[in-house]
Amino acid sequence: MKIEILMISRGLKGEPMIDETILEHIVARGVKLGANYVEVRYHKHRGSYAVTRMNKTISVGKVFSEGVAIRVLVKGSLGFASTNNVSKDSLERALEKAVSRAKAFSYMYAEPISFADAKTVTYSYEVKPVKDFNNVSIGEKIGFYKEVYNSLEASLMQSTEKGTIQRMYELGASGGLELLDKWDIVSRVAEEAKMLEKVLLKGKSPPKGKIDVILGSEIVGLMVHESAGHPSEADRILGREAAQAGESFIKKGMLGKRIGSEASTVIDDPTIPGSYGYYLYDDECVEARPKYLYKNGIINEHLHNRWTAKVFNTVSNGSARAMDYTSEPIIRMSNTYFKPGDYSFKELLEDIRVGVYIKSYMEWNIDDVRWSQRYVGLEAYLIENGEIKEPIRNPVIELTTKGFYESVDAADKSLEFHAGTCGKGEPHQGVPVWFGGPNVRLRNIVLGVAPY
Repeated sequence: MKIEILMISRGLKGEPMIDETILEHIVARGVKLGANYVEVRYHKHRGSYAVTRMNKTISVGKVFSEGVAIRVLVKGSLGFASTNNVSKDSLERALEKAVSRAKAFSYMYAEPISFADAKTVTYSYEVKPVKDFNNVSIGEKIGFYKEVYNSLEASLMQSTEKGTIQRMYELGASGGLELLDKWDIVSRVAEEAKMLEKVLLKGKSPPKGKIDVILGSEIVGLMVHESAGHPSEADRILGREAAQAGESFIKKGMLGKRIGSEASTVIDDPTIPGSYGYYLYDDECVEARPKYLYKNGIINEHLHNRWTAKVFNTVSNGSARAMDYTSEPIIRMSNTYFKPGDYSFKELLEDIRVGVYIKSYMEWNIDDVRWSQRYVGLEAYLIENGEIKEPIRNPVIELTTKGFYESVDAADKSLEFHAGTCGKGEPHQGVPVWFGGPNVRLRNIVLGVAPY
């Protein structure tokens, strides 16, 4: 019998952590109880928050969590348990529960679970903030919120009854409060408000029919997250997510099939420094690396953990992530983006006689297999004879995944990322991700318009 052990510790530098000999004891005890794989993860998180509505503070508080997750493989069946009591006795009880669950459900597996071999290592890494969260008072943080609100209020000079539009945008990265200076949120919020007001007051109806469309990085990033990232999750391909979040149009055996043009390459890379989906080793201790999901229009690689790697007769590419100690590691995206091209934005525009530039989105929909999709533009402009003209209201593109990637004929050199919290699993897990890309040009797209 092959015995495997795995220990992961995730926490705060400088904080007292659990005695690792206790974790080693749990691993050894799990083997004695009949497990041929024992995984023990220790997590410790601490944070603070403040919530404001308009210019009023409505909530201030702190959050803290500490606990251990235990996963075992017994006779081809996985068992999982967790506890926020990190004493030796409590961990032993959690281990026994995980082993008991694995044994109880072993009869249900038509095909026993096993893991692909993987090189695991002992490794430690950290993200170093320039401006530590703990060195800035809660008063200063609330003062920043109020400054953002005052900037927003001052930027709106006109009232209107020409309808409504909505905007939600998330910022996130790995680092400290120095990121607020980098993002320049006070100015950004004011500029966004003015843009929304301009669209609302001056936006015209978009041209209809088949035209050329340039999509901004925000929409492109969302599209690759939904139509390349999610359908490339190998557990989803195998049907694990069917009852919770849907299935995938990609089926086992579709590697090497064409999905788009030569200009269409989608990468998922957790190793980007400072990114929101950053990690160097996944929660199965497999080294992270960039994954080329679609490469020059070809379905090239899926996202794998050690279980799906075994099923697909390959090796894990480090895509197992857990939200916290209460969650099992499952296949997740990290930083997913459309690979930039060699064009300038001006060159994308040059030969478009009549078209539309859709910079951001207001709403979107995609079906359960990640094939048919619809996006309503927010900030969007008419293109005439290679130049950006007046704003337009509510342009709509409806197309299939293959229709999108096949229609891309060029991408510019820019690369911009946008933050999000990706949801998956049952119980639900939300993990931080980036999605992004350059501006891309699509040829002969049927454009519609949403009511306003």
